[in-house]
Amino acid sequence: MTPPPAPLSRTELRRYSRQLLVPEWLEAGAQERVRAASVLVVGAGGLGGPVIAQLAGAGTGRLVIADDDTVDLSNLHRQTLFGLADVGRPKAGVAAARAQALNPHVRVEVAARLTADNAAELVGGVDLVVDATDNFGTRYNLADACQRAGREWVWGAASGTSGLVSVFGPALGLRDVFPDPGEAESCNEAGVLGPLPNVVGSVMALEALKVLGGVGEALRGRLWTFEALTGRVRVLNLRGAAREG
Repeated sequence: MTPPPAPLSRTELRRYSRQLLVPEWLEAGAQERVRAASVLVVGAGGLGGPVIAQLAGAGTGRLVIADDDTVDLSNLHRQTLFGLADVGRPKAGVAAARAQALNPHVRVEVAARLTADNAAELVGGVDLVVDATDNFGTRYNLADACQRAGREWVWGAASGTSGLVSVFGPALGLRDVFPDPGEAESCNEAGVLGPLPNVVGSVMALEALKVLGGVGEALRGRLWTFEALTGRVRVLNLRGAAREG
């Protein structure tokens, strides 16, 4: 029998007081659930930055960050965890330090680059995965590992002026919706407006907190789409689309 979670300390009650004022969050015991959870964030760049910062700020118990890239000058217009002094430094290490400084109650770890060889181990050691990469090989390795492990994962993408977010799992995964990347381009190829990945990353963080906290309706079987130049948002039903395909 699983023991009940320890009550929040006085410091934690003060730190998380504003989200504890949200009735749905409080009534679901979401803060205690989030504090007990572990999350793997793959990618610490434009999407991963806001995910890492907001999951740390919200009190996620353990964050594991996997990214082997270094900070480049061209990252700084959108990757807000980094400054000029960080150019050339490892993204995962800098992001972990920022997250730890933001919230000492969170345990933050840096993992090796996710590959086909270590994906199962990394995914198996956490409760939820967040795919914040822009590398298509890594995306599909991660998707395959999550489906084999029966693990849910929050997926997002941002390129040019368009963004996408969904919550995938054993019933419907990345390959069911996007069997291959097709002609999709990374930010390095298509460019990206700086605020866009921060908007998309924030939605990804929100979805992760909904899944972890057991609050609201997560985007399971649905695809959130955003067009930055018009402000248009649509939510598509993926289950129907997957069956028709």
